[in-house]
Amino acid sequence: MRLPPHILVVNGIKVRRPVFLLGAPHSGADLLARALKRSPGFHVTMGRASVAHVLYAFARKPSIARTSGAVRVMRDALAESWQVLPRSCGECAEPCREAGGVTGTGPCVSAADVTRFGDGSPDLIYSAPVLLQAFPDARFVQLIRDGRDVVSDMLADPACLAWFKPAMLTDQTEFPNAFLGVNKDEHLERWKTMPAAGKSALRWRSAVRLSAELRRTLPEGRLLTLRYEDLVGKPPQSAAALTEFLETRVSKAVLYADAVPKVGAWRTRLRRDDLDLVRKVAREELTRLGYQKS
Repeated sequence: MRLPPHILVVNGIKVRRPVFLLGAPHSGADLLARALKRSPGFHVTMGRASVAHVLYAFARKPSIARTSGAVRVMRDALAESWQVLPRSCGECAEPCREAGGVTGTGPCVSAADVTRFGDGSPDLIYSAPVLLQAFPDARFVQLIRDGRDVVSDMLADPACLAWFKPAMLTDQTEFPNAFLGVNKDEHLERWKTMPAAGKSALRWRSAVRLSAELRRTLPEGRLLTLRYEDLVGKPPQSAAALTEFLETRVSKAVLYADAVPKVGAWRTRLRRDDLDLVRKVAREELTRLGYQKS
């Protein structure tokens, strides 16, 4: 008998209550993905090409995400990403391979052990409405982090900086564009001449606004919001909150790692001009979230 269209089957396993990790760049979604990858029964992917292509197509042209075929495309991309095959980890991004402890081509999990699926790909937040339609029973965990720390990490990340090059904008780019944080196409010329710190702040501001919208619209019990500062400052409490929300034990060991980005690092990493620009662009959100006094 054919399964109902809302049931996705991967490796003979029904995908139920998948978990999606959302946040602005460098807000801690990757750290949480590492924790889930080490939790019993979870198969969590991060940045697989099949998913990334879809995410950035939707980011450049948001109208695609509103079409009837967007849900099918997203489900197919994640189904491909979640396949457990002999060489599947060879196609993973390095952060995902490292988080899974993979030294060869994989796989990082045994299909027989998988009971839950998840994805912590960068920039997943911009496709949250499509994910909700594709997986009506999904659970979402979003991370909020001090925008000043986010910007300082983005400025040190070539992958983030690459998106700020004018050449990355194509005729397919639509406005308003949440991914770039540009609300109107007439603001594009101003965006092109803005320093990278300002563009990074715009992306953080846009993601924070999307997070606020998700809190208003998602059904009760479907979304958990965590602060990065609590995730790394109070690992036991954060892991307990995740365990209760996801109804499965979440490993907290990775939250203690020395390589975890420190809270407040912006104080020594951001130049004064960059800090002033971040405050100018994102003052309202920094203040509302308690990161900066008005």
